[in-house]
Amino acid sequence: MSTLNRKELRRKVHRRIRKKVSGTADCPRLAVHFSNKNVYAQVIDDIAGKTICSASTLDSSIEATGASIATAEAVGKLIAQRATEAKVEAIVFDRGGHIYTGKVKALADAAREGGLKF
Repeated sequence: MSTLNRKELRRKVHRRIRKKVSGTADCPRLAVHFSNKNVYAQVIDDIAGKTICSASTLDSSIEATGASIATAEAVGKLIAQRATEAKVEAIVFDRGGHIYTGKVKALADAAREGGLKF
């Protein structure tokens, strides 16, 4: 039986994903993070080491609070809007070591509906 806890296992999976997923200027990386209270998303150019745009539940334009599926959808729509304003069309999705269900899937689907191509 593993002595690692859930957080350490997720970080281990995330490190494995990050070996394969990298963002460029043409196709940046959409990284997601979930805390107990908030949802965060960033569009990152890993080669330049810069964040192109970001969105979270802490933004005043998002009225919902908490880290739920509804707030993940709102953050996905907002990050898609800001990315298209920054002239980003195609991205690589970095799920942050989380399983692609629930909040992660809701955020990704909302970003796709907003015009981003994965």
